[in-house]
Amino acid sequence: MQFARDTKILSALLALAACLALSSLPAFAGYPDRTIRIVVPFAPGGGTDVIARTLAQEMAKDLGASIIIENKPGAGTILGTQSVAASAPDGYTLLMGTFANAVNPSLNAKLPYDAHRDFAAVALIARSFNLVVVNPASPIKSIGDLIAVAKAEPNKLSYGTYGTGTSAHLAGELFKHMARVNLTTVPYKGAAPAITDLLGGQIQVIFTTVASAASLVAAGQLRAIAVTSAERSPAFPELPTVSEAGVAGYAAEAWYGLYTPAKTPRDIIDLLNKSAAKAVQSEAFRKLGVNEGLVMVAEPPEALDRYFSVEETRWRKVIQDAGIKIE
Repeated sequence: MQFARDTKILSALLALAACLALSSLPAFAGYPDRTIRIVVPFAPGGGTDVIARTLAQEMAKDLGASIIIENKPGAGTILGTQSVAASAPDGYTLLMGTFANAVNPSLNAKLPYDAHRDFAAVALIARSFNLVVVNPASPIKSIGDLIAVAKAEPNKLSYGTYGTGTSAHLAGELFKHMARVNLTTVPYKGAAPAITDLLGGQIQVIFTTVASAASLVAAGQLRAIAVTSAERSPAFPELPTVSEAGVAGYAAEAWYGLYTPAKTPRDIIDLLNKSAAKAVQSEAFRKLGVNEGLVMVAEPPEALDRYFSVEETRWRKVIQDAGIKIE
C-alpha cells in the first residue's frame, strides 16, 4: 500500500514538473509552423512592395518558414493597416508600415485603429530620402538658387506632388515653411506624370523618390540639386543635403518598419526582430539599398517606437501649419 501511494505521489510530482517545464518554454516554441503574411498596404510593384518582398525572401530563409506578401491597397494605406490591427496577435500576420502610418493620424480624425494601442513594433527596417530635382535647362542649380528665385518671384514657382500627405508632398511643405518661401502645390496621381510636366516646364521642382528619378538624373534628363535626408547619401555623395545647402535643420525621410498586432508575445517579436536584422545585412538588401537609396537599420523594437513618435509629432505640426486635409 505504501509503495502504491509513493508511486502515485511520484507520478503526480513528475506530471507537475512536466507542466511547469512546458509553461516555462518560450512563447515561440514551435513558431513558426505555418505561413507568415506580411501585409503591404500598397499595390504591387512600388517601392514598399519591393522592400517587403526582399525582406520576406531573406527572413523565410532564416526562419525556415514560408512568408508571403499580401497587397491590400486602399484609403491611403488605412485598409491594409486596419486588417492587421484586427488580426490575431500570434506572429503570423505582420504589417509593412511606412511614413503614411505616422501622418495618417494627423490627416484622419477618425481612423478605424489606434496607431499606438493596436500595434507592436518589430523593427525599423530602413530609412530613405527624396531627391530635389529640377529641369536640367532650369537656371536653378542649387537650393540657394531655388530660394532666391522663389523669394524674388513669390508664387511663380510650383512643385509637383503625388498624393496628399505623401513624403513627396510633405517634404515640399516642410521646405516652404523652413525656407520661408511660397511655392504653388500642383497635385498629380503619380510620380510619372509629375516628372513629365517637370520636363515640359509646367512645374519647376519636385521632391521625389530616388526610385522614380535616379535613372533620369543619371541620364541627364533631370538635375538633382539636393537630398532631403539629414546626412549625405553614399548613393549620391556629390549632392548636399537641403540643410547644408541653406535650410538649416531640414530633414524629410521616408521609412519602412515591421509591425505585429498588439499583444503579440515578446518572444515572437524578438525572434522576428533578430531575423529582420539579419535580413537587411544580406546581399539582396545591399543591392536594394543602392537602387532605392536606403539606409538599413533593423534596431530593437523600442527604436521604432521612438522614431515613430518623433515622426508623428513633427509631421503633425507641418500638416496643421499648412492646413492640409484629406478631401
